[in-house]
Amino acid sequence: MKVIILAGGGGTRLFPLSRTRFPKQFLKLNGDKSLLAQTIERFRHSVESSDIIVVTSEDYVHHVKTELAVSRAKDAHILLEPVARNTAPAIAFAARYCTEELGCGPDEVLIVTPSDQVICSAEIFKADIRQAVEMAAMDKVVTLGVAPDSPETGYGYIQTGKPFGSGFLVEAFREKPDRETAEIYLESGGYYWNSGMFVFTIDRFMAELKEHQPDIHSLADTGFAAMTENFAAMPNISIDYAVTEKSSQVVMLPLTAKWSDIGSWDAIYDVLGKNTDGNAVKGDCIPIDCSNTLMLGSSRLIAGIGLKDLLVVETDDVILVAQKGESQKVKDLVSGLKASGRAEADEHTTVYRPWGLYTVLGSGPGYKMKKIVVNPGQVLSLQMHYHRSEHWIVIGGAAKVTIGETESMVHENEGVFVAQTTKHRIENPGRLPLEIIEVQNGSYLGEDDIVRFEDKYGRV
Repeated sequence: MKVIILAGGGGTRLFPLSRTRFPKQFLKLNGDKSLLAQTIERFRHSVESSDIIVVTSEDYVHHVKTELAVSRAKDAHILLEPVARNTAPAIAFAARYCTEELGCGPDEVLIVTPSDQVICSAEIFKADIRQAVEMAAMDKVVTLGVAPDSPETGYGYIQTGKPFGSGFLVEAFREKPDRETAEIYLESGGYYWNSGMFVFTIDRFMAELKEHQPDIHSLADTGFAAMTENFAAMPNISIDYAVTEKSSQVVMLPLTAKWSDIGSWDAIYDVLGKNTDGNAVKGDCIPIDCSNTLMLGSSRLIAGIGLKDLLVVETDDVILVAQKGESQKVKDLVSGLKASGRAEADEHTTVYRPWGLYTVLGSGPGYKMKKIVVNPGQVLSLQMHYHRSEHWIVIGGAAKVTIGETESMVHENEGVFVAQTTKHRIENPGRLPLEIIEVQNGSYLGEDDIVRFEDKYGRV
C-alpha cells in the first residue's frame, strides 16, 4: 500500500495568505503544523513513511523537504512533476514511479489524497481508509464522500446509487452547484461532497486510463524515464474528468471522520475556535461589539468595532475584507490581480528559498532593501548582477563572503559592498541563523537579474 500526496497546486482561494509561490498546503491555519505536515502524519497511522510519495514541483521542493523533516518522514519520496498537468497525469506519473522505481506490483493499492485538508479523529479516519482499501481490492475505484451539512457551493458533489458493501455505487459526479441546486441536493439526500481522495490498485487505475484516457496511458506505458522526458505532452486534466466521471467501476465510501478542505475563508471560520460572540480571532486583534466575524492578523494590530458577519484577513502587504458567504469570489480577485500584473498575486513580501528566506523591507525608484536570513550550514549561489550593486550589513551571526577572488568573514555590525557585475556569494558556516540587511541600488532590481555560476541546489 502506497500513499500519493498531491502537493503541487498553487491555490488562490485563501489569498492573501495563500499565494502562487507559497500555497495553501504550506500554511499553518489550524495549529502549529502546516496542512501538508498534518496530511503526512495522518497517514503515518496506516503506512511507513517510506510508503509515502509526495508529488510536487521544483518550485516547492524545499518547502516539502522542510515539512517532511517536521513530520519525521525524511525517508518519504519526493516526486517532481516536470510541468504542471493537473491531477490525472500526476497520479499516472506517481503510479509509474511506484511500479518502476519502488517495485510495486499491479495489485498494489494506491491511496491518493490532496495535501491541504483538515481531517479530525485519527482513529476514525484510519478505519475509513482500511475500509476503502478493502473495497479497492475488489477491483473498484473508491472515492471518499462527505455527508453535507449545508448547501455548499464550493464543492463538487457525488450522486450515489445502489448500496455496495459499506458504500454505494456512484450514479454521477456533479459540478460545483449554485445555491438553489445545492439546497436541492441537501434536501433530497443521496448526495455527498467530493473529498478528492481516491483509492485503487495500480492495475485498475491503468485499465481505466487505457479505456478513458489513452493518451495518458500510452505515455505512462513507455516507462518512467520516457514519461518524465515527455511529460509536457500530457493533457491538462483532473482525475475526475479523466476517469471517475466516465468509469462504471467507481464506488463511494462515506467518510465518517470530520472533514474540511478549508477551501475558503468561510470554511476557515468554521474550523477555528470562537469566543462567546462567535468571533474567530487569531493574531493581534481587538474585537469590540463584534459578532460572528473572522479576524486574522499577522503583522500589526487589527481593531474592529461593531463588525458582524465579516471576514478580515491581514498580511504585511494586503488587507482582505469580505462579507461572510462571499469568500468564493476571492479567486476572482486573484485573477484580476494576475491580469493587472500585480506581484501580490504570486508572492509575499517574505520569500522562501532553499537556503533560508528574505523579506522586502522597502523599495522605490533605484533601490530595494531586504532582510536576508541564511540557515546554518547553507549557502547562496555564486552569482552576479548586470544592473545592480549591493551593500550587505550583518546584524546577526557571521557570514563567509566571497566577492570576486576575495573570501572573508564578516561579523555583526560589519558591512561590505558588492559592485555591479562582480561575482559574489554568502555562506553561513555557523550554528545560528545569519541575518543580513541588503540594500540594492541600480536601474533594474528584478529577481531575474541573477546569473548563477555555481549552486548547491541545482539552479544554475
